[in-house]
Amino acid sequence: MKNQRHKRKESFSVLLISNTDRSSKQYHVSLSALRLAGLLLLILCIAAGCMTYAAISSQKVQTTLRTQLSEKEQLIAQMTTEKETLESEKQTITAENDALKQEAEEAKAAAAEAVAAAEAATQEPEEPEADPAYPSRYPSSGASVLKSEYSQEQPYLSITTYSGCDVVAAGNGTVTAVTSDDTYPQIIEIDHGNGYRTRYLCQQLAEVKTEEGAEVEMGAVLFTITTDETQLDYQVLYQEEPTDPLSVIDARG
Repeated sequence: MKNQRHKRKESFSVLLISNTDRSSKQYHVSLSALRLAGLLLLILCIAAGCMTYAAISSQKVQTTLRTQLSEKEQLIAQMTTEKETLESEKQTITAENDALKQEAEEAKAAAAEAVAAAEAATQEPEEPEADPAYPSRYPSSGASVLKSEYSQEQPYLSITTYSGCDVVAAGNGTVTAVTSDDTYPQIIEIDHGNGYRTRYLCQQLAEVKTEEGAEVEMGAVLFTITTDETQLDYQVLYQEEPTDPLSVIDARG
């Protein structure tokens, strides 16, 4: 029978001696337990190292983030300041623009007033409205020729008229007479109610268009000439005194 070799388990002894009573205790630790303890210690060291590295990395990240945050806060503060500056400049520019607009409007208004004043200064004064009762109209409407003017010997105008020509009222008034005599087959008189009286004397028969007592307006047809080269004598009386018809026509006509 072969001799069997007994494999001895290696172990380590730990001797603990007390300083007081000099007693001692001895502990036996197997190699496997020692290895296990070493492995655990290694794991703990690795874990501690990882935790330390993670803490350091985290601290670095936090430091970097804090730095970036601080930079961004400074940038925001700078942008806020610039924004406030721009807002202030905008308000200043707006105020200046409003002031310029106001000045432009005032200048425009002043220029318009100046132009209006200049136009008013250069504008001819308006003539007063003509009195329709004033006998200022020429008594003939149509083809006619002035034959002779007013004079002391002939206190009337002589006008040569033609067939179809109308003899018209020189102003508003009332027909006071529609008569005739040996010289004039047709005579019409108008009282204008302002001291003036006009007489229309036709040396040939004509077609009468009005009647005594009729109210006529300036330009109303009194009679129509029916024969060529009919002489019309036109007389103007003021306060029953003869006056030059052309002076009256020139004054208001």
